[in-house]
Amino acid sequence: MYNKELLLHILHQTEDALSKILARFDPVDSVDYFTDTPEGMEKLDSICLLLIATGESLKNIDKITDRQLLSRYPEIDWKGAKGMRDIISHHYFDIDAEEIYWVCRHKIEPMADTIHRMIEDVYSDPE
Repeated sequence: MYNKELLLHILHQTEDALSKILARFDPVDSVDYFTDTPEGMEKLDSICLLLIATGESLKNIDKITDRQLLSRYPEIDWKGAKGMRDIISHHYFDIDAEEIYWVCRHKIEPMADTIHRMIEDVYSDPE
């Protein structure tokens, strides 16, 4: 059995980080915005930091639930999200802005929706 209060705390932090990514990404209309403007470079940096935090949170969720919770939601590439954390953290100067743009455009909203559903499911779990 896992610590439900701790799990909910981490899930809420993750939901908040994903919400911030979506808000910061909203004005980004192309990968060139990330690479060709000072404002875009700042957004890229801040989004990368939140992607690191998200990946770390996912690792913590796996740890405290003995890898049982994320696997119940196979529609999300959890391994890829955790791996992105490692790549950004350890190879920051090699970050591919196109990849970050693509992830923000296609993967963050579905992940945020799934995290929200997970929170609801944990609250409704009688255990």
